[in-house]
Amino acid sequence: MKICLVGAGALGCALGGLLTEAGHEVWLVNRGLAPVNALRAHGLHLRVDGVDRVVPVRATTDYADILASSGTMDLVIVLVKSFHTREAIAAALPVVGEHTAVLSLQNGLGHEDVLAEVVGRHKVLAGKTYVGGVLLAPGHIIAGVAGKETLIGELDGSLSERVQRIADVFNAAGLLTHASQNILGAMWDKLLVNVATGALSAITRLPYGELYQVPAVQACGVAAVAEAMAVAAASGITLQTTDAPQAWAKAAVGMPFEFKASMLQSLEKGSVTEVDFVNGAVVRQGALCGVPTPVNQALVACLKGIERGLLGAPRV
Repeated sequence: MKICLVGAGALGCALGGLLTEAGHEVWLVNRGLAPVNALRAHGLHLRVDGVDRVVPVRATTDYADILASSGTMDLVIVLVKSFHTREAIAAALPVVGEHTAVLSLQNGLGHEDVLAEVVGRHKVLAGKTYVGGVLLAPGHIIAGVAGKETLIGELDGSLSERVQRIADVFNAAGLLTHASQNILGAMWDKLLVNVATGALSAITRLPYGELYQVPAVQACGVAAVAEAMAVAAASGITLQTTDAPQAWAKAAVGMPFEFKASMLQSLEKGSVTEVDFVNGAVVRQGALCGVPTPVNQALVACLKGIERGLLGAPRV
């Protein structure tokens, strides 16, 4: 399968490295020249279960390179930060052909509608992954794969051949993947995991190993998840998660002690976070269905304050 990962940061490299090792023609696209040059010169240094290995990969900043070498893709996986979705998929249009599937594995909610506006709804698949990635240096990442599930599905809930084929490709690469007929519920289940730890890791600046040693932090994370579950129930969403502590526990499964949530990684790079699309999504949906969300509101407020302090200006 010809696969392009749009926004190949830590997670994109983790997925792309494993799919490359499985024999697929994978392209990693990153806007930054330094990570692309590192990948081209030295390959991807991939740490899995504490062991490093080097994977030769295809990497570029320019879709013209992909088009000239490989033509249009069978699958385009979108992994950019939520607020860059529209510009990223617009840039990737040269490699989106008539039969290309476009799959979002981004955190939060609402990306599928943005992608559909650009490429057409019939090309778009929704998905969520619990696989994690941490950037150690350009071209060197930690992949959190063990026990981490990925779910993909059609927007209409049907079980299509293309979804099953992609799931088979992922599974053969060592990525535990299921084709879902309740992808909206799956997206909310993943949202609960991000709600549990993402903002708290960013606010406290703690990696998972330390985050999970602070009972007060756990209590806050569980409370945030409980609010989100109440919002999902009021919105008619069917969840697999049965209670709030389950989401808190699931977030840490298979992750190394030093793993950092993506929101913390964003702050450390001097970037805004995706809090508006995670905890913020809970707050907005809660307002629509009349469910109070004070814990999530507080987490959003704290992170927006931190972003203001780092960046010197509010998010636009």
